[in-house]
Amino acid sequence: MGRTALEPETGGEVDPDSLREFAAELAEESGRAIAGMFRHPDLAVESKTDESPVTVADRYAETLLRDRILERFPDHGIVGEEFGRQNDDAEYVWVLDPIDGTISFVAGVPLFGTLIGLLRDGEPILGVIHQPITRELAIGTPSGTTFNGEAVRVREDRSLSEATLLTTDPGAVGRHRNLAGFEALWSRTALYRGWGDCYGYLMVATGRADIMLDPIMHPWDIAALVPVIRGAGGVITTWEGDDPIGGASTVAAAPALHREVMEVLNGTGTA
Repeated sequence: MGRTALEPETGGEVDPDSLREFAAELAEESGRAIAGMFRHPDLAVESKTDESPVTVADRYAETLLRDRILERFPDHGIVGEEFGRQNDDAEYVWVLDPIDGTISFVAGVPLFGTLIGLLRDGEPILGVIHQPITRELAIGTPSGTTFNGEAVRVREDRSLSEATLLTTDPGAVGRHRNLAGFEALWSRTALYRGWGDCYGYLMVATGRADIMLDPIMHPWDIAALVPVIRGAGGVITTWEGDDPIGGASTVAAAPALHREVMEVLNGTGTA
């Protein structure tokens, strides 16, 4: 008889198919809890020390994810937005953002999601973006990205002048990056919208948008995005073009478009 989802698994290399199945189960279970609190009239909102909002839904969902992971993989580490680091020097480390886009969640806008990433020896090998209200699930691995079970790819036939550009908070660009480069970029695209947080990366990975970028990010924001974008044939880097793991910003697009975006953002492209 095979191992059930919650039976402990320790030692050695973990089967990739088993990891994908387990990650999907994590998304579904946490998603049910989050959906039950979405637009709840009594949802309390607090401010963290960095003035970002947090709710009982964020904390409950991360607690659930942590408990399930450690039941199945007691030797694995965890890094989460709400409850910090645990055994984070382990071979396998899960990186969690239970509600990426809490501002949207609090406002009753379904442009948020749960991020579940898995690093092996510091390298991203699995990423999940889950939107529990619209029931959209992207799972990325080095072998590809699926969206609700079907293989997806980034849109590779768009020039910059045809592209849809997304970002989470336009006001944050000037506080953290080169505002002139960003203004030059959006002025050359066909459409610029704020369909942001992890949902923007989901749109790029599924070919519904072309460029998604954020000028400031945290480890729990980034880890899950990398396998999803790369598995869909896209490129994701920092604002400067470096590996996003360990970085503090992200730019995602199809390969040729990503090169053009980086040139404009960093002032090396033609006006």
